[in-house]
Amino acid sequence: MDAEQLKKLVTDSLEEVKGRDIVALDVRGLSGVTDFMVVCSGTSNRHVKSLANNVWVEVKKRGITPLGIEGENAGDWVLVDFGDVVVHVMLPEARLFYDLERLWQVPVPGNDES
Repeated sequence: MDAEQLKKLVTDSLEEVKGRDIVALDVRGLSGVTDFMVVCSGTSNRHVKSLANNVWVEVKKRGITPLGIEGENAGDWVLVDFGDVVVHVMLPEARLFYDLERLWQVPVPGNDES
């Protein structure tokens, strides 16, 4: 499964359990670590954990072994690493504070508004 297909599987898995504000960031060329970052919000600590777990289970069903999961005990931000795709499931407050979408935005040449 290539990175695009994996990204689709991840976003579908998040949608399946009512993930909110799902955004897939193409960070190829910006990061040597991964191709895509998928960011999603959950409504509670339990929902965040459930979203991350569903992604883990659905991807593993397709024969892909996740590299790791971090933050599942706290539940305000859970990171699931699949190598080509890294998933960040966060409470809205954590998502707003860390603002990963802005951090990883693709710079527009000539735009000095950063």
